Amino acid sequence: MNLIEIKDINAPEMDVFARLTERELRTMNEPEEGIFLAESANVILRAIEDGYEPLSMLVEEGRLEVEAGPVLDAIEKYCGNYVKESLPVYIAGRDVVINLTGHTLVRGLWMTLKRKPEISLEDFFKDKKRIAVMVDVTNPANVGAIFRSATALGMDGVLLTHASVDPLTRRTARTSMGTVFQIPWAQLSLEDSDNSSLMNILNSHGFKTVAMALTEDSTSVDNDDIRANEKVAVLLGTEGTGLPKNVIAACDYRVMIPMYHGVDSLNVAAASAISFWELMKK
Repeated sequence: MNLIEIKDINAPEMDVFARLTERELRTMNEPEEGIFLAESANVILRAIEDGYEPLSMLVEEGRLEVEAGPVLDAIEKYCGNYVKESLPVYIAGRDVVINLTGHTLVRGLWMTLKRKPEISLEDFFKDKKRIAVMVDVTNPANVGAIFRSATALGMDGVLLTHASVDPLTRRTARTSMGTVFQIPWAQLSLEDSDNSSLMNILNSHGFKTVAMALTEDSTSVDNDDIRANEKVAVLLGTEGTGLPKNVIAACDYRVMIPMYHGVDSLNVAAASAISFWELMKK
């Protein structure tokens, strides 16, 4: 292996791990796809299994065999022995990487990977029956949790507006437990993210639209009429303000989750899990 010892986090090789912003990583090597940074063995393994190309790895000293070993085996299996042997693997002590993420639970392993070309909308919508649509959801933890629920509960894909968080950000991918690499997703352009354009896109692909919103005409999410539709898109809004009013009005259905003790809302990630579960009932 191409092992390289790092004693100073300020070394130039560490820029991609410690100093470049996620926006800067995303726009590296333009007009090519750019790169992203993943952390933890579980997330990295899922990225490798989904065909993302590894570029470099940072391993905390003492974790090469236990945590990095399975990742390197996966690289050999999915990318070839040459990639495994030539991949720069930086080894650093805990004292060097201790402030790398600010999250004490994230330890041991980080990897930079090359982004894939963005999927076209036509390819995204092909053969999809149940999709989640995030409308300007900007909290990385919520986006990651929604991805995890969508994957676990059998949704076919996730569509995000332009203002929503990039699913390949570190925190989003980590919160999703790597499921951002397991379910098809697409992020709309700024132009297509306009509320009317978004609704037109969903309608043109045959989807009945379901707004998660508390309105006077909201029905329970446990709704056989909704489940009976061949194609359903569940629209989820950002924390606090929820979905835009004109999006709510334009949807075919408005649904709510029945609650008790005067509670009138749930975290969007929790609400998404309940709605996905109900939609996938037979």
